[in-house]
Amino acid sequence: MNTTMKNVLGIVLVAVVSSGLTIGANAYMNRQHANVATVDNSYGFNQPLRLTNYSGVAAENTDFTMAAERSVHAVVHIKSVTEVQVSGGQYMDPFEFFFGNGRGNQPRQPQKRVGAGSGVIISTDGYIITNNHVIDGASELEVTLNDNRKFKAKVIGSDPSTDIALIKVDAKDLPTIPFGDSEQLKVGEWVLAVGNPFNLTSTVTAGIVSAKGRSISTGSDEDVSKIQSFIQTDAAVNPGNSGGALVNTKGELVGINTAIYSETGNFAGYSFAVPMSIAGKVVQDLKQYGNVQRAILGVSILDVSKLNDEQKKDVKVTEGAWVGGFAMPSSAKDAGVEIGDVIVAVNDVAVRSTSRLQEEISKYRPGDKVKITVNRKGVQKIFNIELRNMQGNTKILDKADPSEVLGGAYQELSDKRKRELGVNYGIEVTGVTNGKLKDAGIKKGYIIMLVNDEKISTPEDLERIVDSILKGRSSEQGLFIKGFYPNGKTTYYAINLSE
Repeated sequence: MNTTMKNVLGIVLVAVVSSGLTIGANAYMNRQHANVATVDNSYGFNQPLRLTNYSGVAAENTDFTMAAERSVHAVVHIKSVTEVQVSGGQYMDPFEFFFGNGRGNQPRQPQKRVGAGSGVIISTDGYIITNNHVIDGASELEVTLNDNRKFKAKVIGSDPSTDIALIKVDAKDLPTIPFGDSEQLKVGEWVLAVGNPFNLTSTVTAGIVSAKGRSISTGSDEDVSKIQSFIQTDAAVNPGNSGGALVNTKGELVGINTAIYSETGNFAGYSFAVPMSIAGKVVQDLKQYGNVQRAILGVSILDVSKLNDEQKKDVKVTEGAWVGGFAMPSSAKDAGVEIGDVIVAVNDVAVRSTSRLQEEISKYRPGDKVKITVNRKGVQKIFNIELRNMQGNTKILDKADPSEVLGGAYQELSDKRKRELGVNYGIEVTGVTNGKLKDAGIKKGYIIMLVNDEKISTPEDLERIVDSILKGRSSEQGLFIKGFYPNGKTTYYAINLSE
C-alpha cells in the first residue's frame, strides 16, 4: 500500500496505515431476514433477491435505521500488510564501518507495515469490492466480518484508474448489499456512509448528495485512462472508511467511499465516492476477464467552461465536453466528429462536463456502439460510434494480452513520418496507460526501433515478442527497448516481464 498521503488541493484518500497517514474508505451491509431468493444481479455477482416490499425514506424523515440495518453486516474491515525495506541500523560507528563490521553495512531489512480500510460484500460466496489504494502492494490481506469472523483474502484484480479493486474470501452464505442505481441519485438526496473509520467498526454517518460527476483530478496524472466522476456528499468519512459503502435510504449500494476534502487528513465537510455505474462494471470485468475492458472514443476533451477565447469563438453552448483533438486511431474521428465539436449527450444522457462523459463511456466495452450527440457551431449532430480499446481495435483483452501488460497504444510509421524522422522502420507510442511502459517511464511520442535487438516495423512485431515471452516460448524474461523521442534524444529502456 502506498503510505504517502495524497493531499493535493486538499484531496485525501482515506485508508489507515500504521504510521498514522491516511488513504481509504469502508462500508458495511446487511442481508435481510426472510423471503430471500438467490439470483445473479446485473453485474454477474450472486446476491440475495429481496422479496419484501419497502419504501424509501422520505427526506423529512431522518430515521435511517432500516437502511443502516440493511447495510452494516455486509461491510467488512480490511487489514493489509505490506513489506517495506528499511536500513538495518539506527546508528553507525565510523570505526566499525571502515573495517567492515559497521551497522551501516547491514543489508536493508524488510519490515511489515499494517494498514486498514473497508470493503463491501457483493456476493454470498465472498466477493468483496474495495479501493485499489486499500490493497495496493499488500502481501497479506485479512478481512474481518461484522460478526468478528476473520478470513484471509486474495486479490482478484484491481484498477488504479478508478481506484477500485475486487478481492475474495473463501466463505459461503455471507450477507450482501444489493446494487442501487447511482444514476438515479439526485442532489439533495439523503445517503449513508458505512465503514470503519479509525478502526471503529460498523460506523454509519448520514449526509446528502452535494454534487454528482465531480472531478477532483489535479491534471498532473499522466494516466490517460484516469476516470474521475465522483458522487460528492457531506456524510462524514474519515481514515479507515476507504472502500466502504455509500448507500441510499433503501439500503442499496450506490457508491464506494474513496476520498475526502481535507488539509489535515480528517473529515472537513466533503467526501467523495466512486458511483456504482462505474465501480459495478469494473468489478464485473475484473471477475470475468481479470482486467478492465475499457472503451474509448479517441478524443481529447475539455470542459466548455475552461475554454479560452480562441477555442470558444464558435461554441454555442455553455456546457459539455469540447473536442480539442484525437488519438490515433480514433473511432470518433472516423465517425465524423470534428475538432471544435461539443459532446452534449451519450445515448440521450446529457453530458455537461468531461467527467460526465468519462462516466458514461466507462459503462461500455470495446465493440459496443453508442449514439453521440454533438453541438457543432449551434447545430445538433448525431453520430453512431463503435467504441475501441486503447490499441484501436474492438477485441476483448485477456489479462496476459501483450497490449494489456505493456499498457500502450502504437501506430506504424507512415512513409512521410519516416522521412521526417530520418528512419526506415519503427513504431510510435500514441498512448500510455497503466502497465509496464508507464512503469518504465516511456511516454507518448516515443519511437520504438529495436526490441531485444530485433527491428520493429509494426505493432504486431512488438506484440509477437512480448507474447512469446509471456507464454514461455522465449528464453528471454524481459525487453530491452532502443528508440528515441522526436526531439532526437535516444533513450533505452529495460522492462522485466517475469514479475
